[in-house]
Amino acid sequence: MSTKITQILNIKYPVIQAPMFLVSNTSMVIEAMKGGIAGCIPALNYRTLDELRAALKELKEAKVEGGSFGFNLIVNKSNLKYKDQLAVICQEGCDFIITSLGSPEETINQAHKAGIKVFCDVTDLKFAQKVEALGADAAIAVNNQAGGHRGDKSPEDLIKELVANCNIPIISAGGVGCKADIDKMLGYGAEGVSVGSPFIASIEAGVTNEYKQACVDYGAKDIVMTERISGTPCTVIKTPYVEKIGTKQTWLESVLNKNRKLKKWVKMIRFSIGMNATKNAATKATYKTVWVAGPSIEYTTEILPVKKIVEKLVG
Repeated sequence: MSTKITQILNIKYPVIQAPMFLVSNTSMVIEAMKGGIAGCIPALNYRTLDELRAALKELKEAKVEGGSFGFNLIVNKSNLKYKDQLAVICQEGCDFIITSLGSPEETINQAHKAGIKVFCDVTDLKFAQKVEALGADAAIAVNNQAGGHRGDKSPEDLIKELVANCNIPIISAGGVGCKADIDKMLGYGAEGVSVGSPFIASIEAGVTNEYKQACVDYGAKDIVMTERISGTPCTVIKTPYVEKIGTKQTWLESVLNKNRKLKKWVKMIRFSIGMNATKNAATKATYKTVWVAGPSIEYTTEILPVKKIVEKLVG
């Protein structure tokens, strides 16, 4: 399964274990690397810079041949920790950074100085060409089957459009739950895939067993879009609590979001409230079950070690 991404990252299979807020951790990434794929963790999973630095050191010590690791950075103004996180990652070093929700220009400049590759989340051709012009090493095509913050286009349409109009490798994100899905994305022209939701129901995932079991019990038909998490449409499992609170922003948020001066602050507050609710649901027992996941949980039938999930994916 040699592709441009396996060559760039020196991995056996063209698969990235996607960064998932609250879910991803060093144990998952270490097992992913042992399985011959890449693993990635959101920097926001660490409350302090010291914790982030410790994770980087742990992963460097555990790195094995045929695997690689990286970190995800939210690069817009809602992430007040961004610049300090970037500095620590560049100081300690890793194989790659994935940027999300903002301009990657500063990240690309700083990371390349440190010898770190940068892959950028994109949902359309315009932004893909923009990150290519900025020097991104690959574009991650976030399609309408992705979990969390997703795009609007189907995997086939988005991949083919980007491949036809970009010169950097395209990594597909969304809609991969089995080996056949990987083959399909590569057939469309992608050089690799980013896979998240199937790894939620892993032994190593840092979330409650209730969250993991939900990914087993629910399926693709149970995934809905909500505006109540981060202010940006996000996919979650349609639990009774999600049905109760609804998926649309409140009338007050809707009004305030139309005010140019207040919009940024409203989004930051909504992001903070939503992330706190998600954290509570993922890490402790609560009736407020807001579990982020994508439709690829359709293929999740039991809670397994990361190693077994990788084996199922690649073959």
